[in-house]
Amino acid sequence: MTSVEAAQFKDELRELAAGDSLGASSIRYAKRAHIYNCGEQDQNIYLVESGQVKTQTYARCGKECLLSIYTSGDIFGESALLGAERSETATVMRTSWVRKIPAHGFRAAMADRRLLNGFIDHLAERLTEQQQVITTMVTMDSEQRLAAVLLRLSRKLGKQRSGHMLAIEERITQEELSGMVGTTRSRVGFFLKRFKDAGLVLPSEAFLLVNEKRLADFVNGVPWF
Repeated sequence: MTSVEAAQFKDELRELAAGDSLGASSIRYAKRAHIYNCGEQDQNIYLVESGQVKTQTYARCGKECLLSIYTSGDIFGESALLGAERSETATVMRTSWVRKIPAHGFRAAMADRRLLNGFIDHLAERLTEQQQVITTMVTMDSEQRLAAVLLRLSRKLGKQRSGHMLAIEERITQEELSGMVGTTRSRVGFFLKRFKDAGLVLPSEAFLLVNEKRLADFVNGVPWF
């Protein structure tokens, strides 16, 4: 759940970035374009104005691991403030407008204590989310991990439908899901079929229709049968 302070910080940063004070620029990226690549020196922080962006890293064997998905209003690339090489690649999932904010302009804006406090709340939420992902990977089997990933994505990207249903409209491949879950693509396909048979997710005109309540129950260990 996003705190009020973190949400206000994003809104205020968007307003600042739209002006001239941060030296920001709005860029249109085509689908599959790379905003930055792992190993690059990129001294910018990014704010998604519209569209969808994913960050991923790669194992030595070349296998992709999807780290996160960002949509309108989200901020990513905060590690630019450390001045280190990028440890992930940011790729556009569909045509997007992204605001590029130079790190030095961002730092200058943080002289405003209210903005700084909002940014701290934002980072705390990001840290909490990362800890939850790690806990999921360590304590759950692969089927529960997939359920937890779908639940997280539906709450972030989904649109409310009747009852407890959330519609994920943007297609996410089984390969991408397998990277987030830490299992094989074939196992993801097998688990998705089981979820559909049990009514945890449903086929629809959207990519996936998620029964939020039932999926949350399964993640929390409540049997589905």
